[in-house]
Amino acid sequence: MNTPLLSVEGLSHRFDAATHFAVRDASFEVHAGEVLAIVGESGSGKSTLLNCLAGRIAPTAGRVHYLAADGQRVDVHAAPERLRRELARTEWGFVEQHAHEGLRMGVSAGANVGERLMGQGERHYAVLRETAERWMQRVELDTARIDDLPRHFSGGMRQRLQIARNLVTRPRLVLMDEPTSGLDVSVQAKLLDLIRLLVSRLQLSVVIVTHDLGVARLLAQRTLVMQQGRIVEHGLTDRVLDDPQHAYTQLLVASALT
Repeated sequence: MNTPLLSVEGLSHRFDAATHFAVRDASFEVHAGEVLAIVGESGSGKSTLLNCLAGRIAPTAGRVHYLAADGQRVDVHAAPERLRRELARTEWGFVEQHAHEGLRMGVSAGANVGERLMGQGERHYAVLRETAERWMQRVELDTARIDDLPRHFSGGMRQRLQIARNLVTRPRLVLMDEPTSGLDVSVQAKLLDLIRLLVSRLQLSVVIVTHDLGVARLLAQRTLVMQQGRIVEHGLTDRVLDDPQHAYTQLLVASALT
């Protein structure tokens, strides 16, 4: 099998003064073009694990390796901060659960999308604006609102804008933290359809954290189940959700069906 895009080896994290590990001995791989879902109840360690993958939280133990576009195998937490920042604005994307945390609320929608392009050296105003308009269209936002501030957008529109902001630089790996949480059911459905379409068209590799098993079934080829910081089950999504082996996974599936 090809070298994985992302390799996680024995990753553990315990917050200062905590008596237990938020993440304990997590190991898995993500391959190019693959969508991996991380599921579990609140407090299971999903978001902590995701932030460790992104280099935002330094693990207590273990390593995260990323295969960069130039073929370099990057030890995410041993790499210089400069390199992590460069990857974060070019080869990686991070979609926050709360869109206002992933957007600059004081600048226009178009500027939010164009900012990552500027980080790659693009300075031509017409190119920035044209690209922002094109991406607003791709995420089904009205381009007439390109100069509006995100604070005037609905929750679903903000999340679409955040997705456009992340994908405009064509990242190779996108990390998503509960991207549909807190949205109305109809808005969630439309956003999930959009994410699935973009992932397929752009051949993205995605790690998505969700408590909603329906999101995992719709988007992910493989699913990883976490309980109290540990990975208790891991496999093809259909297998994990249709024939769960671990008692905790069985409980999650049964709860989703009631």
